[in-house]
Amino acid sequence: MALILHSTNNNKNASKALIAAEYTGVKVELAKDFQMGVSNNTPEFLKMNPIGKVPVLETPDGPVFESNAIARYVTKLKLNNPLFGSSLIEYAQIEQWNDFSATEVDANIGRWLYPRLGYRVYIPAAEESAVVALKRALGALNTRLASNTYLVGHSITLADIIMVCNLSIGFRMIMTKSFTKEFPHVERYFWTVVNQPNFCKILGEVKQAESIPAVQSQKPAQPEKPKAKVEPKKEVKKEELSPVEEEAAPKPKAKNPLDLLPPSKMILDDWKRLYSNTKTNFREVAVKGFWDMYDPEGYSLWFCDYKYNDENTVSFVTLNKVGGFLQRMDLVRKYAFGKMLIVGSKAPFKVQGLWLFRGKEIPKFVMEEVYDMELYEWKEVDINDEAQKERVSQMIEDHEPFEGEGLLDAKCFK
Repeated sequence: MALILHSTNNNKNASKALIAAEYTGVKVELAKDFQMGVSNNTPEFLKMNPIGKVPVLETPDGPVFESNAIARYVTKLKLNNPLFGSSLIEYAQIEQWNDFSATEVDANIGRWLYPRLGYRVYIPAAEESAVVALKRALGALNTRLASNTYLVGHSITLADIIMVCNLSIGFRMIMTKSFTKEFPHVERYFWTVVNQPNFCKILGEVKQAESIPAVQSQKPAQPEKPKAKVEPKKEVKKEELSPVEEEAAPKPKAKNPLDLLPPSKMILDDWKRLYSNTKTNFREVAVKGFWDMYDPEGYSLWFCDYKYNDENTVSFVTLNKVGGFLQRMDLVRKYAFGKMLIVGSKAPFKVQGLWLFRGKEIPKFVMEEVYDMELYEWKEVDINDEAQKERVSQMIEDHEPFEGEGLLDAKCFK
């Protein structure tokens, strides 16, 4: 009995198994005349998958549903298949990226795309949350791909098949160039893999979306009600809000908790301006100016040290890692100033930072939204300790040598 895949030929989830079959040398046939919404509601199909979802793979030993499970089954049909890597750790990492692809990439593309197409209720706040989560996932993926052609090892594995299939609907439907340009290594990876012969055979030509789909209306047409006679002066125009509607109109978004703190004598923009405009005598002008402005009641200073400096063996990868972190900190730009030093003249490089935050602690929303934060050890600066205060001054001015070592680079967040 041949392997029969019950699905349409344009389903990205079905494509995972079909591409895996091309690499594995296994013949998988699409069910003839499959019609979505019809074929998957027949008694025969529901015996294979009681909830009627596609794809389903029909095998001599019984049916298999869920697209990743189907792709694994097809891959396992070849002994020692390189799609599963060449070692136990590579196999584990492949499964790691498969889970990441499903929960962080595919799920958030769906949360962004499907409400716009009318398949789910469109809620602006939910869309904003989905986009933030997707950017976070793509940021992590971008970091991984900065020094790797493929997700695991040096050739295509099942992790790449599943990841690229999941990304394909995003690139085709909603992830425009202006969105993906923030993740250049993801772009390079996607277009490299999607244009491999086995991918082209199944996915065909992939073109990137030129615009984000407009939100499709989900409200059914309402029968027109007879118009009541009203006095002209009391008529409420369609474009205007009645007093009741005005009362029910959405209220402005709640302020950021940091905006509700007591006023501080330190004006952050004044400090950033002084930092940017000081070209000479930096210690005497900018650093001295910082300490004159600093308000320990309204702001706090923090040192951060990367936990995994022994991994920083490639200079450009380390620089990209820090650059990505600073990009993701953009949500706190109004309330923070930071310096990130990449220390050392040879690998492994040390990444150390200094951050000024509004308030007496690191803002909670930063800890929750910027996943890089947990990759660093954070220690509040004791400004009564002259050694710590001098360290702050040196980090602000990019002093070299820093703690006896040269600087590979210094980046500023302002």
